[in-house]
Amino acid sequence: MTTLLSQLDPRDVRAALRGPTGLRVRTGPITSRIVTPLPEVGSAIQTLYADYPVADADSFVDFHVGVRRPPNARAFWRKQVVFELEGQAPFNPLPGDQGFPLLEWGMNWCTYAHCHQYLILHAAVLEQNGRALILPAPSGSGKSTLCAGLLFNGWRLLSDELTLIDPRDGMVVPMPRPVSVKNASIEVLSKFVPGLRFGSRVSETVKGVVAHFKAPADAVARAGEKAIPAWIVMPKYVAGLPATLRPQPKARAFMGLIENAFNYDVFGADGFALLGSVIDRSACFTFEYGHLQEAIDRFAQLSQATTNPRDNQP
Repeated sequence: MTTLLSQLDPRDVRAALRGPTGLRVRTGPITSRIVTPLPEVGSAIQTLYADYPVADADSFVDFHVGVRRPPNARAFWRKQVVFELEGQAPFNPLPGDQGFPLLEWGMNWCTYAHCHQYLILHAAVLEQNGRALILPAPSGSGKSTLCAGLLFNGWRLLSDELTLIDPRDGMVVPMPRPVSVKNASIEVLSKFVPGLRFGSRVSETVKGVVAHFKAPADAVARAGEKAIPAWIVMPKYVAGLPATLRPQPKARAFMGLIENAFNYDVFGADGFALLGSVIDRSACFTFEYGHLQEAIDRFAQLSQATTNPRDNQP
């Protein structure tokens, strides 16, 4: 029987996070053992990962991660936090209030730097009727805002940051985690989704102000359900611009996926063939928008245009 984090006694969760065994949380295909003595990070985990399965002590762990204060004199008078993987710190310390964002960034890094059983794209990805909408784009493009708006309007979240493609069947593997929103997008979504609850807002990060909200419980519960690539849409937010969806040549879309792939080079010729199959299955577009509701309406039209997931099988 699956045990969710919310079903555990909060005292036991805090003890596990601080103890040698850690807290083993499953996020889609990945199990992470998390250790942190920092109460603010532990509180964020309890809130934002409440709906996630907790693995038992005998289960296989993909990544042993943690966030703590670095043991140095400077950290004594200026609080800092450091991310660890297998007891090693791969990144420089960050200011002390950035513990939870650092944990999330570090877990993303663990995935794209080490999970080479998947071809991984820097792209948000959602699902409807068994079909995956892939949104590859760099930071600052409005990708996360668009993803957040869609997941509250009939789309299932697979990931707001990383698209995992299984080379065995070319399908998208869900890995829903707390959704990261930055800067002005926090206020936009607060108004767009009344009652949306964010975790602590953290200022002065490398990405500006950052806040997270929970992935929908349904998305977490359905993390084992893959989706067929159906649409590749490269979004760009332009203030005040009407929502404009334009077909994109598949050759250009292919290059866009390569530009947004973390480990394409690891796969060599197989990666070329795999991305080619994703392109062949998908309708490809560029998308510019300046108003979130217009964007959502446009994607509703797009999803209604084709409804049979078998249409996208090779």
